[in-house]
Amino acid sequence: MKKEEKKISLVKERKKERKERLNELYLEKYRLKKEKQDVTEQDALIQDEKARLNLAVNEAREQRLSESKVKRFFQVIGNFFARVWDIITLAWRVFEGRFPKTAQFIVFFMISNAVTLLQLALMPIFKAIFEQTNLIDVTFQWGRIGNQFDGSPYYMFNYAAGLIKDGGGGGLGYFLAVQITLAIAQVINFFAQRNITFKSNSSVAKAATWYVIAYIAITFIAAAAQGLYKAPIYNLLINTFGWGGTGELFADFITMIINSAISFWVFFPIFRVIFKQNKVETNEAVES
Repeated sequence: MKKEEKKISLVKERKKERKERLNELYLEKYRLKKEKQDVTEQDALIQDEKARLNLAVNEAREQRLSESKVKRFFQVIGNFFARVWDIITLAWRVFEGRFPKTAQFIVFFMISNAVTLLQLALMPIFKAIFEQTNLIDVTFQWGRIGNQFDGSPYYMFNYAAGLIKDGGGGGLGYFLAVQITLAIAQVINFFAQRNITFKSNSSVAKAATWYVIAYIAITFIAAAAQGLYKAPIYNLLINTFGWGGTGELFADFITMIINSAISFWVFFPIFRVIFKQNKVETNEAVES
């Protein structure tokens, strides 16, 4: 409202300026005529000033109209999207009422993908940070579970020292980058899935305990499986394709997506067990 008043006052101000200026010029013309002097130049000046001042008034009006049109345009667009959102919300509620389990899985899928995108954004950041430290030159190998086909030890977590693009395994720095990224993502995933997907009102501490246990178990499973595909993927993109640092970045994304896919299919049934709705509390809340 204040902005609209400001635009109107601008037009009024230009009109006031025009009136005052033309009054001055006409008074000067009257004085010249009274003194019987030539007023030809004064008439020309009046016409020039009148044209200039009229132009200023018209520009102020056009500015007001233009801004009003822009405002109305965005109001129409906003109302349109608001109506579309209302229709989508209504349709979703109907769908959720008829197919609650399917709707729950769709929400789980969307949140999981959002968390995966967060991981893909965080991973390069933490990796770049740790590459500036000496941890990249510290070998981290843990959880031997037999031998590889060539007879060398097979570790659940196998991060040899050195940069991956130089033939190393990323060292302790890469391991920490992966685990910190996953930890941040899983904390967000825990609360989002509990409150949005499953709308759980059970004990947070109990659910968190089981979640951590499941997360650790899945981390070990994913790490054990990673030994089968991590090295071939990095070698293919960095060396075979000759993509160097770009290949390493794509390999990071692919391995992170594979980890996320494993977590996705394992976590859903686990969530349905640990994220429960307490029917007693719900009934009491309704009665109250």
